[in-house]
Amino acid sequence: MTYRIEKDSMGEMQVPAEALYGAQTRRAELNFPVSGWPMPPAFIQSMGRIKRAAARVNRDLGKLDPALASVIEQAASEVVEGRLDGQFVVDVFQTGSGTSTNMNANEVIANRAIQILGGTMGSRAVHPNDHVNMGQSSNDIIPAALHLAAALGLQKDLLPALSRLEEVLSEKARVFDGVMKIGRTHLQDATPVRLGQVFSGYAGQIHNSRSRVEQALDGLGELPIGGTAVGTGINTHPEFGARMAAQLAQETGLNLREAANHFEAQASKDAVVQAAATLKTLAVTLTKIANDIRFLASGPRCGLGELELPATQPGSSIMPGKVNPVICESVMQVAAYVVGADAAIAYGTAILSNFELSVAMPLMAHQLLESIRLLSNVLRVFVENALEGLKANESRCEGLVEGSLALCTSLAPLVGYDTAAAVAKEAHATGRTVREVARDKALLDPETLDRALDPRAMTEPEKV
Repeated sequence: MTYRIEKDSMGEMQVPAEALYGAQTRRAELNFPVSGWPMPPAFIQSMGRIKRAAARVNRDLGKLDPALASVIEQAASEVVEGRLDGQFVVDVFQTGSGTSTNMNANEVIANRAIQILGGTMGSRAVHPNDHVNMGQSSNDIIPAALHLAAALGLQKDLLPALSRLEEVLSEKARVFDGVMKIGRTHLQDATPVRLGQVFSGYAGQIHNSRSRVEQALDGLGELPIGGTAVGTGINTHPEFGARMAAQLAQETGLNLREAANHFEAQASKDAVVQAAATLKTLAVTLTKIANDIRFLASGPRCGLGELELPATQPGSSIMPGKVNPVICESVMQVAAYVVGADAAIAYGTAILSNFELSVAMPLMAHQLLESIRLLSNVLRVFVENALEGLKANESRCEGLVEGSLALCTSLAPLVGYDTAAAVAKEAHATGRTVREVARDKALLDPETLDRALDPRAMTEPEKV
């Protein structure tokens, strides 16, 4: 590999000759060989959006030469488009403020702008600090990029995926409305319920999840831009933060605005913690739904077998013909990751938010953006590969309802609790159904007994 020499405030540094980044990025690359994980592409692209907007705003404020602003915009646009992702080499586990990634962006954009001008990389004809980072600090730009990237991910990926999931679950609730199944509480038989009612509950959970995500999205709309180092706004124009938020809002369609209190916005990361906790709640919801479905589909002959999942792939390397609920398992593994990501964000924020700055921001960015990405992807997989083709095994559901001892519940108001309990015990001991025992004992006339033991009526108590 050939190198060129670049300089920063610490002196000279060898940088790979073809790299767009400079000395500070190279130092960070060598200092933090920890995970091999660069910052998420969504985060890098949001950095590009911010640097592009900053060039425009500083030009409009009369702070930046229009010619320089134009070439910085061009270079930053390439970052936004993902064309320069390979130039962002700093590990996630770096300086907690994300300064290394901010300088990575500044250097890449500066050197790419110099290339566009036909100059020599490293010449600083476009300066990474003086021009690209004008009016900014890592301490307000990195959290702003995190908010922006997360908000874009929620708006463009997760919320549409949730809407589609709710739509499919609601359709299943309609299709399954006539299917009677046995309810279960404490893993024991309970009174009947319509399979459609069960799925309406799942759809309701996702509806509530969407509302929570929308609330978290609103919180992320506050951008710390304009606070610079500690929230005071030193070295930036008083209008910079508001203009930046307006520029980015116009570009993205998001409800973005300058932070109401820059000291709160930079010293804490409550909006990020709220967003992560919201995703954790969604993960718990998805675990409940996916786990229920895989148990209800267990079998095909020796399990519950009330649902039939689409067969997606062979399930065993040793047992021919076995098909497993692999899509549900994928959902649940993503959920486990998201729960852990929330814990990392909460811990990092609690321990590493000291005085005027949180120093866990790269970790927060990685965990939050990965959670959004994984959830968005696995929701689409869940819908397309499991839920759309999900079927009810109506005969199995009907058989389990008829054989359940819980049917005695509807007899209790007519014959008394103790008599109904005795019917259940005898049915259990003899292997007969509740209907058969009650009929043999002539506790009720046949018409009344059939009406009392009608499973559908038990799911519509107002009609009993």
